[in-house]
Amino acid sequence: MTIDGAAPSLPAGSSGGLLESLSGFVTELRTAGIPVSLTENLDAMEALRHIPLEDRDAFKYALAATMVKNNSHWKAFETVFEVYFSLRGREYHITDGGEDAVDELITDLLGSREGEGSGAEGLTPEQLAELLYRALMDGNDAMLRAIARAAVTRYAGMEPGRPVGGTYYLYRTLRQLDLDAVLEKMMDAARQETRGELTELEERLAREEYEARMDALRREIEAEIRRRLVADRGAEAVAKSLRKPLPEDIDFMHASREELLALRKAIAPLTRKLAVRLARKRRHGRKGPLDFRSTVRHSLSYGGVPAEPKFRYPRPSKPEIMVVADISGSVAAFARFTLQMVYAISSQFSRVRSFVFIDGIDEVTDYFRATEDISAAIHRINTEADVIWVDGHSDYGHAFEAFWERWGKDVNSKTTVLLLGDARNNYHAAQAWVLAEVAKKARHVYWLNPEPRSYWDTGDSIVSQYATHCDGAYECRNLKQLERFVEQLG
Repeated sequence: MTIDGAAPSLPAGSSGGLLESLSGFVTELRTAGIPVSLTENLDAMEALRHIPLEDRDAFKYALAATMVKNNSHWKAFETVFEVYFSLRGREYHITDGGEDAVDELITDLLGSREGEGSGAEGLTPEQLAELLYRALMDGNDAMLRAIARAAVTRYAGMEPGRPVGGTYYLYRTLRQLDLDAVLEKMMDAARQETRGELTELEERLAREEYEARMDALRREIEAEIRRRLVADRGAEAVAKSLRKPLPEDIDFMHASREELLALRKAIAPLTRKLAVRLARKRRHGRKGPLDFRSTVRHSLSYGGVPAEPKFRYPRPSKPEIMVVADISGSVAAFARFTLQMVYAISSQFSRVRSFVFIDGIDEVTDYFRATEDISAAIHRINTEADVIWVDGHSDYGHAFEAFWERWGKDVNSKTTVLLLGDARNNYHAAQAWVLAEVAKKARHVYWLNPEPRSYWDTGDSIVSQYATHCDGAYECRNLKQLERFVEQLG
């Protein structure tokens, strides 16, 4: 069976169904936030001419190779693919005499059968557990697919129309199968084969092999649950429930632990890309004023006609950056990623200095100089920085006053000041005059706010009082928005 019933190749006149499916798949990818250009769509169509369409994995990776440009987008691509093609792809179905083949495999593995019905679904729980053990020991993929189908039928408790996610059904199924106990039973069997004399290396290799087979079983169970959910609710509804934001779209303020880990993985390649962009932007800056003397000298080769104007190319200067970041509460996650990004591309700045505050303020520049591990520097900031003045509640006014008194003299015409925070001041005095003084001396002053713009100036937020003295105030809730802003710093 092919992906949608089309022939394994794409001869003229026979590829309409596949092209329609591919077009719908591209639409789903774009809905999930994965950019797919027309050229990449054409590349995918060309790639499909060179693979067997009945091979689901080859089909999947051919599309991924032509459509996925960012490693952090792979998980989202995989989710969309598995949902969209769940009823179109090669799933394990017992049809056209397949029941007899499964029955023969079961009889070979368990001998005479006492369960009622046909196939693995007719086994008792004890027989199914024994069959699972034997299939895992032998690495029998066909039988594992049949077991996955039977286990979902028996243990998942799926009810048509019930709005429950696939994770719940997967948990119920795996809990009943108790794969941890099965793994230990398999390891005991491996030890008995060598009379309990497995070396440390042999034990590790055997465990890794058995765990890989169990992972394959989990994937088969996930695929079966997903197929049934799509058959019940439709691909669009299932895709919407499974869809997760891409790492660059994750909200700093509300990220889960898993999403924060994805953010940390995404920030490294992002900073490398930004550094290259900033360097290129600086190299290819605008032309300077006309160089009259050089133009006249070169005009001699054209008979005195200034046919080739010459310009003075300015030597671009690297800006100096001062980052002043609120690290209180949930804003701390935003400050953490901003500091990581700024220091990761610090080669594009002549100098980077960092200050953190809550109601007191402290310079933490040396924390980054002491280690190449930015995460270790962030940890030191959270544990060692002197940022508490009175009660540890945000007081922007006092923090800014202290900054001006201690470091205001260091601000100059080459300095770009980045202010990071939500400007929620707990109804303390704003002391906005400090930013007015900073703006007079600095090259630029920018405010980055991790809250949605619709929340600004609500409650105790006074961001507009500060934004008046800034060159710009920007909503900066995720890596995508942070990337767009950092590009301006060059």
